[in-house]
Amino acid sequence: MSSRCQDILKTMKHFIVIAIVTHACFADPTIYDVGVGIADITGPAAEINTMGYASPSPLTSGIHTRLYSRAFVIDDGNNRVVFVSADVCMIDQSVKTEVVKRLEAKYNGTYSTKNVVLSGTHTHSGPGGYLQYVLLIITSKGWVQQSFDALVDGIVLSIDLAHNDAKPANIFYAKDTLIDANINRSPSSYLNNPAPERAKYTYNTDKDMVQLKFVSIDGQPIGVINWYAVHLTSMNKTNQYISSDNKGYAGLLFEGAVNGAENMPGKGPFVAAFASSNLGDVSPNTMGARCIDTGLPCDFVSSTCNNRSQLCIAFGPGKDMVDSTRIIGEKQFQKAWSMYEKDNSELEPLEGPVQFAHQYVDMPNYSVQIQDAVNGPTTVKLCTPALGYAFAAGCVDGAGGFDFTQGTTSGNEFWDLVATALVEPSEEVQKCHAPKPVLISTGELSWPYAWHPNIAETQLLRIGQLMIAAVPGEFTTMAGRRLREALNSEAINNGGPSNIKTVIAGLSNVYTHYVTTFEEYQMQRYEAGSVLYGPHTLSAHLDQYKKLTRSIFKDEDLESGPAPPFLLDSQISLVPGVVFDRPAFGHEFGDCIVQPYPFVRPNETVTATFVAGHPRNNLMTEKTFMEVEAKQEDESWKVIRTDAHFDTFFFWERTSGVGQSEAHLRWIVPGDTPEGEYRISHFGHYKNIDGSIDPYSGTTQSFMVGAV
Repeated sequence: MSSRCQDILKTMKHFIVIAIVTHACFADPTIYDVGVGIADITGPAAEINTMGYASPSPLTSGIHTRLYSRAFVIDDGNNRVVFVSADVCMIDQSVKTEVVKRLEAKYNGTYSTKNVVLSGTHTHSGPGGYLQYVLLIITSKGWVQQSFDALVDGIVLSIDLAHNDAKPANIFYAKDTLIDANINRSPSSYLNNPAPERAKYTYNTDKDMVQLKFVSIDGQPIGVINWYAVHLTSMNKTNQYISSDNKGYAGLLFEGAVNGAENMPGKGPFVAAFASSNLGDVSPNTMGARCIDTGLPCDFVSSTCNNRSQLCIAFGPGKDMVDSTRIIGEKQFQKAWSMYEKDNSELEPLEGPVQFAHQYVDMPNYSVQIQDAVNGPTTVKLCTPALGYAFAAGCVDGAGGFDFTQGTTSGNEFWDLVATALVEPSEEVQKCHAPKPVLISTGELSWPYAWHPNIAETQLLRIGQLMIAAVPGEFTTMAGRRLREALNSEAINNGGPSNIKTVIAGLSNVYTHYVTTFEEYQMQRYEAGSVLYGPHTLSAHLDQYKKLTRSIFKDEDLESGPAPPFLLDSQISLVPGVVFDRPAFGHEFGDCIVQPYPFVRPNETVTATFVAGHPRNNLMTEKTFMEVEAKQEDESWKVIRTDAHFDTFFFWERTSGVGQSEAHLRWIVPGDTPEGEYRISHFGHYKNIDGSIDPYSGTTQSFMVGAV
């Protein structure tokens, strides 16, 4: 071969290499079919306890913001997955089972438990009573059918809407850093992790925000899913309003910015989910904890003041809990919006197939190999579910009762005696959970039915180079970091792309409390005291989710595993129903008995009071208990606010023991509200003595909003 031919071939090789590299760097993103949907899941707004603070009080007494299910259907032509982020404390197994049952009946096998992920945002201000295991509904006085129905109906509706909305689209991945919207609420536990491991990270919480942007192939925005690690405890333990808290508010802001003010919350085509991640030890109360009696810092290890947990409270950045919710929500929205506004060419397109892996796991019988410091490689088995003393202590976002404290690694004779009234923990359970002193051995209780799940649902989705690990509990910061690192390595080692990445979707499918590292477990703060299956729970999750990862990248089928129980027929409810409603003497339902002041300015508050029926007579799902209307130039009235807006408040209270009640409506007039004439309306239902239910409504006199 001539030297000229050799030179030509050499040049051609260079062009081929350049073409390959260029294609790899700037390849067209995969076109998926994507559908989005949003639906109302707001449960009973009166006399049901809120789920999250493990307290029988306060009870719901109205609505600040409504709760929504946000669904995303993603299909590559071969496989389909559904991701749902719901404004709820956590997803229960009964909810997942019932949702899938209805979807299977509707869609002839398109959806199953294997390809549907339900993830709770972890708001602590939603109604309880929808979880099938005893320990999780004690404070709700048992089962609340309305809570369950509102949640299941709304989730199914959101998936229906997403299913029918599917259109060709691209998906873009972005990651950025949000520094000042979270803190670690158990820093002493975090510090017990190995120093070399901690040195890999700048902060003791995850500050990364991950976002998926969905754009139709004709350039129209469809939605976003955003993951950022922070608890939804900006609305604190004294709150009586249903609220989607900081993440819910961020979602409302984002949807409002894209859909426009003409669309009421929950009604626009663009859907923005701010989902939960590894938030186990992460608080939104960024001012930190202090002693409310002295103003001094709390004890670093036990989070007590004068040996009392109740005196150590964490505070948010605002002047009150609503203001703190606003601030933390706005911070998440603003960062997410800055990521969204970037040109798509600056973002990383998702490229590759849609896949999923799923398996039920019998946790107490799960065996895993660990690296023991003394004995080397050792196989251990997880424990029967049990909760420790530190669980009862609560945390700085919401302290427990009595004299329990965090950091307790030994029992108390009095509380040991009290706990044995339920069941005396076996020697095997105590030994397995050590150093956690067992307060309630829930796995050894079976009356009136199971107190905690033995079967956990584990699930992994893949969309191109992104894996979504749907985990059944609350992972701490370092536990989540270990899981992401392990799954990324496992994927690459089994043929996955070098740019693989993992995001954690917390509180998914079934609630199994907390997952800490082994080192954090030794400290026995609230998170560790709430680990159900013992000190090696994280090791088991790492092993199991690596198994799911291998099954995806090796295209191997997994056994389904032991099916979880469906306990709806076993439920007991001690919640009294609505007997009847009666208006105050001389009034009818819907009468406005306290009119608004006739003239207000922006940033002032308008109030009105109505004769009301009980909100549990009709949840007003996909509707509203209140409206604010503005008078138009043609003398018509236009709705500008509902009970789902952040600046409206619907509060209900009993005024007598014989069925009388009132609704107090508030509207904090936004600073940019135009001058003009406005009015407020209230809607509801009352129950007659014969059990029949009728609607009513009422409207205030009009009032004027003036200039600032």
